[in-house]
Amino acid sequence: MPSAPIAEIASALDEITQAQPFTTSWHLHDLTTGAAADRRGDIPTPSASTRKIAFMMAALRAVHEGRLSLDQKLVAGPHLMEGVPSGVLNYMTPGFTLTLRDVIVQMIICSDNVCTGLLGEIMTVAELQDFCTRAGMVNTTINHVVPPRDMPMDAEFDFVAQTTPNDQGLLMRLILEGSSGAAAAARLGVTPELCRLALDILSWQMLRGSIPFFLPQGAKVANKTGTGRNGRMDVGLVYRDDRPLFIIAGYTHNVPASMPDGMPGLSTAALTLARITRAAWDRIG
Repeated sequence: MPSAPIAEIASALDEITQAQPFTTSWHLHDLTTGAAADRRGDIPTPSASTRKIAFMMAALRAVHEGRLSLDQKLVAGPHLMEGVPSGVLNYMTPGFTLTLRDVIVQMIICSDNVCTGLLGEIMTVAELQDFCTRAGMVNTTINHVVPPRDMPMDAEFDFVAQTTPNDQGLLMRLILEGSSGAAAAARLGVTPELCRLALDILSWQMLRGSIPFFLPQGAKVANKTGTGRNGRMDVGLVYRDDRPLFIIAGYTHNVPASMPDGMPGLSTAALTLARITRAAWDRIG
């Protein structure tokens, strides 16, 4: 089927987001027509773990430059396993070893913050920020690799990292274009092979509650989720029959703990991202 006009698609997404009492921002790029639209697309919002897409690409840039190796071994010490709010490796016995490749994989597919901390021991915040800036992510700010262990329970995640839907949509588009073109890959400081590896890793995502949730069973999605204290986020590339169909980046903020119907706010936020993704899927050919 041919894609609906981008204004019609945007209207459908806005209707879904406007029905909620919290803030939802999004970016959509129809890859069949090249048309794009957004809602609050350039307004910074807490990134939560969607920032890890850029972390992965910054690490792959360092691999391409010879400063890091995917095969190098990293040791997860006990200091990385205390107060970790995300992932699974904090339940393991300290002192285990992972390759950098496996650290990147776990950081993305399980949002593992032991692995994110390991990456932070070999890459600086300045390097991560430099990657975002050079990629053209002009409204993305990285202040910490992982949330500080002593962060107050009621603290916002804004100070860890901020980004925008448009910045994340740009990054996903560059990764996709870089997977088949050396010039686009070079803008990210990597190779087409490394871009293809990044898309593979994103497609192994284990957290499936937002962008993929309402798509047909078996639909391919390469995405990275995020959860903040008062918001859900997800950024992804959606395929139809292995053909890249659209890029979508969705962010919710100021989500209440409980909705008027008694449902948890974060669950409603995740379903809102699922609904706008399905609305795009039904209108893009």
